Amino acid sequence: MKVNGQMFQSSGKLPWGLLFVLCGAIFLEGIDVSMMGVALPSIRAELGMSTGSLQWVVSAYVLGYGGFMLLGGQAADLFGRRRMFLVWLAVFFAFSGLGGLSTEGWMLITARFVTGISAAFMTPAGLSIITTSFAEGAARNKALLVYAGTAAAGFSLGLVVGGILSEISWRWVFFGPVLLAFVILLAAIRLIPASGRPEASSKGFDLAGATSVTAAMLLLVYGVVESSNLDWSWTPEY
Repeated sequence: MKVNGQMFQSSGKLPWGLLFVLCGAIFLEGIDVSMMGVALPSIRAELGMSTGSLQWVVSAYVLGYGGFMLLGGQAADLFGRRRMFLVWLAVFFAFSGLGGLSTEGWMLITARFVTGISAAFMTPAGLSIITTSFAEGAARNKALLVYAGTAAAGFSLGLVVGGILSEISWRWVFFGPVLLAFVILLAAIRLIPASGRPEASSKGFDLAGATSVTAAMLLLVYGVVESSNLDWSWTPEY
């Protein structure tokens, strides 16, 4: 049945095609993060990056992901879950490819930052699609269990797959997710149902509040990332 334009599964049968797409996206995010650590030595050797700048290949993704997660959830509610999922999956696809084509360190770091932002918008949209597409109870619990297990599998397999792809070239650590993202995008367009018109909020969209909260989260994540470069043994002299 439909409620507010969203399809709820009233039977115990799961829409496996939809779940496959959503699990594929969270698997893509997990494998994309974990593969990167294996490729860092090759990236440093070819692009001539310093140790300080190399850590930003990983940290830029974390900064984008952690800083924009809250805004991503608000955007999914305001503009539509399906739309946000498809748009940011396409952005993930594009910038992961640009990362693999990078010839300078700053290009790679920028691509990783935007990729992290796209993941921050995709994740809440995907979770919202699950909660609005599966009936509360056994069906939804089973879907969430499969979804969480797939995410864990992505993080675990990323180290293995990253090592294999790095033997070919570190660029394939980026091109591999591009191919996977392309397949998921084509399947998502076909299998994710239209969510109808987004629900109007009586309070509207607080752009200033959303921007300030996102900026605060960015600063928080930035502080955590930069804390590893500080000498905590430093004490002031009097």
